[in-house]
Amino acid sequence: MSYLEQFFIVAAVHLLAVASPGPDFAIILKQSIRYDRRIAIFTSLGIGTGILLHVIYSLVGVGVIIASDERLFTALKYIAASYFCYIAWHGLRAKKPLNTVNDVNVSMLSDEKKPSAKNAFFTGFLINGLNVKATLFFVSVYSVVISPETPFSIKLGYGLYMAIATAIWFVFLSYLLTHHKMRNFLQIKGYLIDRLMGLVLLLLAIQIVASDLS
Repeated sequence: MSYLEQFFIVAAVHLLAVASPGPDFAIILKQSIRYDRRIAIFTSLGIGTGILLHVIYSLVGVGVIIASDERLFTALKYIAASYFCYIAWHGLRAKKPLNTVNDVNVSMLSDEKKPSAKNAFFTGFLINGLNVKATLFFVSVYSVVISPETPFSIKLGYGLYMAIATAIWFVFLSYLLTHHKMRNFLQIKGYLIDRLMGLVLLLLAIQIVASDLS
């Protein structure tokens, strides 16, 4: 199989994975509703950078060690579940707005509680970096889809593509969710979606823990 064919397979598998709803989508939706486009974009960039973490440990073989060592993998799952619960708690506590206001006033009202760009980036990085499903995904891609004979530089290129493509997808999603028409709707009903995304993250955390107990 040529490197080009290999790349197209990696790109197709990655596209299916990144487009499917999960913790990354949940956090971008939450950031878009609660804050603004800037915060959502920095969170998206954090998610894309989090991909590089999976790529690096997959390239050096650490991913295989984590996936095969029950104690390490269990520790990672509990850390991920705890962080998902932390984010979920804030989502579930979302309150209905007292009245309908325009975008400018919403932005002014939320400035005090708005996280810094650094914190938004770090949130995205942790959500993706601690995602155990992403861990298994990249271990599978680098051990099954990509040939062991593929040069390190090519494997690194695949990883950089997936990181950039992920960031672009979620930045696009951030723009879409913070478009003025969409944002006006989300500002009115956003607290319900925020609670729903909190519930989704909570269920993901429970699923992570339950899978370890079964």
